[in-house]
Amino acid sequence: MKPIDYIKREDLYGAHNYHPLPVVLDHGEGVFVWDVEGKRYFDFLSAYSAVNQGHCHPKIIKAMTEQASKLTLTSRAFYNSTLGEYEEYITRFFGYDKVLPMNTGAEGDETALKLCRKWAYTKKGIPENQAKIVVCEGNFHGRTITIVSMSSDPDSYAGFGPFTPGFIKIPYNDIPALELALQDPTVAGFLVEPIQGEAGVFVPDDGYLSKAAKLCKDHNVLFIADEVQTGIGRTGKLLACDHENVRPDILILGKALSGGAYPVSAVLADDDIMLCIKPGEHGSTFGGNPMAAKIGIAALEVVKNEKLAENAEILGQFFREELRKIKSDRIELVRGKGLLNAIVIRPKGDSTAWDVCVAMKDNGLLAKPTHEHIIRFAPPLVITREQIEDAIEIIRKTLESM
Repeated sequence: MKPIDYIKREDLYGAHNYHPLPVVLDHGEGVFVWDVEGKRYFDFLSAYSAVNQGHCHPKIIKAMTEQASKLTLTSRAFYNSTLGEYEEYITRFFGYDKVLPMNTGAEGDETALKLCRKWAYTKKGIPENQAKIVVCEGNFHGRTITIVSMSSDPDSYAGFGPFTPGFIKIPYNDIPALELALQDPTVAGFLVEPIQGEAGVFVPDDGYLSKAAKLCKDHNVLFIADEVQTGIGRTGKLLACDHENVRPDILILGKALSGGAYPVSAVLADDDIMLCIKPGEHGSTFGGNPMAAKIGIAALEVVKNEKLAENAEILGQFFREELRKIKSDRIELVRGKGLLNAIVIRPKGDSTAWDVCVAMKDNGLLAKPTHEHIIRFAPPLVITREQIEDAIEIIRKTLESM
């Protein structure tokens, strides 16, 4: 089969809810992927930061295959021999009393919303069905009906109403707006991305997270951090919140929690919050399954043992410096933190960020535009300086030729 045959088959039998770059990938290793014709590419998307540990990391694959031949799923109707080990490991790793294991990032966010509301009624004393959660414009927390109810992006919410009530939308990176919203005594939580990834790697001002966390504490409101994309070393720290020494009341993780090998997400909180949910009030058939548990431990061990956060910090700074040296009128702005970076593309005629990404693909590097004029660069954190230099040369060659 030719690449076009694969593309046509997906188009014929699959829902048209994605618009992929015209490349058909077959296998991957480390920072590279190969298409069905054997051409090699730098992967600078990392499955939206799920593959922080690199494609098919041998330690993670070993844990996965060993457990797959032993026991894959029991449901939570029974105890199993791996879940407790994982729960102990991840809670100690991030410093929380309890973890509630789920599968996807959207499930993690939904879990955090339910947990926050339950805490509001059982601990804060907000009257039933009146709890509100403050969210930010430009957010992306997933695609469930409730989550798109808090979105300000028409592509996410248009045509899917009626929407779930109970959310207050404020501008991102706006402390006065948050302070005003928290005057409402029925506010239970503030859900925020430390860096807005889907919005185009929008990095807030220094001090924004710490000021927001303090305001939440002062008003007895839970500070909820969605670190599904920014967590697990991506921004140069274990968590993006660590840059400002902020400890969220509720922490949401996913994506790289499995190194891209399996759907694994988690919500972490201390007992005062987590134990508000009782048996039967929330769960998941696959959440906390034996394979997810073993994979999750292995994925976190890789991040720690290979010092991937430290690598992201050093190489991220180098990457941005090199991007800013590129002589191209197509680059309007470079921004990011760690190895989560973006360039804002200046339109030229009919040429858009999509066209730049297609051209980079032809030159051997894969990235994807967001919001039509922004290109996000997020390679696996196992990348080396030499590989960064080679990738920069591809980006430079592409932009300077356009």
